[in-house]
Formats: sequence, C-alpha cells, structure tokens
Amino acid sequence: MSIEHPAFRAAAVQAAPEFLDLDAGIDKAVALIAEAAANGAELIGFPETWLPGYPWFIWLDAPAWGLQFFPRYHDNSLVYGSPQADRLAAAAREHRITVVLGISEKQGGSLYIAQWMIGPDGETIARRRKLKPTHVERTVFGEGDGSDLSVYDTPLGRLGGLCCWEHLQPLSKYAMYAQNEQVHVGAWPSFSLYEGGAYALGPEVNTAASRVYAVEGQTFVIAPCATVSAEMVELLCTDDTKRALLKPGGGYAGIYAPDGRLISEPLAPDAEGLVYADLDLRLISLAKAAADPAGHYSRPDVTRLLLNKTPGDRVVPFSSPGVELEGELGPEVLRAEPVAGL
Repeated sequence: MSIEHPAFRAAAVQAAPEFLDLDAGIDKAVALIAEAAANGAELIGFPETWLPGYPWFIWLDAPAWGLQFFPRYHDNSLVYGSPQADRLAAAAREHRITVVLGISEKQGGSLYIAQWMIGPDGETIARRRKLKPTHVERTVFGEGDGSDLSVYDTPLGRLGGLCCWEHLQPLSKYAMYAQNEQVHVGAWPSFSLYEGGAYALGPEVNTAASRVYAVEGQTFVIAPCATVSAEMVELLCTDDTKRALLKPGGGYAGIYAPDGRLISEPLAPDAEGLVYADLDLRLISLAKAAADPAGHYSRPDVTRLLLNKTPGDRVVPFSSPGVELEGELGPEVLRAEPVAGL
C-alpha cells in the first residue's frame, strides 16, 4: 500500500481521565480530538485505559478493598457498537483524524485493556487487547491473543500499538518490528505510583522504553501518558498510606523519532494538554539503513520468532452437515464449516 501522507502531524494526549464516568470521559475525548485536528494533527493517541481511567485502586490495597470500585468501573467501561462508541467514531469522522483510544473494553462479563484504532472516516482500523495484563492488572482484566500483535496499512503508514509494559516484552516488540511498523502508539497510564520507591514504575524507565522502541524498531513512537488528578487522589487515597503511594500528576507524554530523539515539546508532569510533532516517514529509511533487526541486521540462522496469530476464540460452535446454527455468541465466535467427507 502506498503512503498517502509520508509527512504529517501527530498529537499525544497528556491529561487526566474523567475517572469512572464514561460519558464525561467521552466529552473530554471529543474535545481533545477537535483540538488536535484544529492544530493540524492527522493522528491522536490516548493513554492506556483513558476511558474510564486506569484502575489505580488495584495498586493501593488488597483486592478485596478494591472491589468497592469494580462495579462502577465495569459499568463505565466501553462496549463496542454502543451509542458511546458511536460518538467517538463520529468525532474521528467529523474532524478527519485517525484516533487511537486507550480504553477498558467491556465484552460480555469481562474487561480488557484495549486500544481502538479509528480511521478518519470513522471506520474501525483495528481493535486490539493487551496481550498480558501486568501484575495486579490481572485481578481486573482478561488477556488478548496473537492476533493483537498486528500492524495495519493506513494512509499515514503502517500503524501499530502496544500498552504500557508490553514495551518491556522483547518477543512482542520483535513481532511488531518484523511487520514493518512505521507509526507506533504506545499507551501509558501515569508515572506517579510508588514515586521514588519502585523505579521500574517511574518516568525514567518507562520513557526510556518508548525511546528504545523507536530506535530499535526504526519507527515513530507516539507515547500518550495520563495524569492523576487531585479528585482521583481524593477518591482513592482514603488514608495517609495510600496518599503516599499515589500522587497527582505523573504525565510524561512524548513523541520519538526513529533515531530515538524526542521531537515533541514536553509539558510539565502535572499539566494537561497535547504534545505535537511533525512526522516524516521518509526518515525511516535512513534508520533502517543502519540497523533493521528484522531484516539485514538479523541472524535468522541463529534466532527466530514463532508468532501464533490465531484468534483466541473461547467458543467455536459447529454442527453436523446440513444443520443450521442459530443465534449469535458474540464477535469472538468462529462459525466452523463442515469438512467434506466427515
């Protein structure tokens, strides 16, 4: 596929979510989409689970304590095909901008850390889920599958995305690099948890992960990063111990070039807004000439990656020849056709 816009402007969100309020969060998302488009951006990336906000309660106390927030979190997670989802698609279409949203996706009774990629026509480019929720995230979210490690042709180039610590998974990253990814949206929550006490959760390590991804894969990386609002701290931090664990701010949104340079102007960690950069995809060829880890700089005779792209369908209904299947079991169901001779 030829690239229609080898040079374009991209935006990354650095803002607090409207925590546990899906409709208010969509209002804010639509406003940010409009702002980015008005400033010439053709792509905007949102932080991890920005709708309805990252569930920080899972890091602050025992799972039983956090369950008090779960019904509201579940009820305010996004369902594809809902009126709320339609509003977001309509905003992308109205402003002619590609949108990569970080959401808590609700499908049936389960939640998934997800990225919804919407084209400038309002149509879905892809729906992906975080392959493996990190640590205590597994008390809330289910898993994705190999089909989620995919890169997609768009008029802005070959577009892909990962969430948070998926950027610390070497094999997952290599699977993306090998698909000739050119524009990557790496969604992050906020870097204000366990401040000073768990460096792997802080800005130094995680901004480095975005930078390394850019130079390692020779791709532009849009790295949106949320902030924690004072209102979120007030709701979640019910004692001094919790207030010491989660602080307001923590925003470190940035955009990185294929040589690892930060090419956006950073905001203060407690500021809300958008960061912008102009992306020229023709620069990728220069970076690839130096080191293409899935091409001329690889040694497939020594190491290879096995990537299973099979969707992880939970239910596969089938029937005997000539028997009609009735009903729908949801988007994850494959309808198996009878095999001739069986």
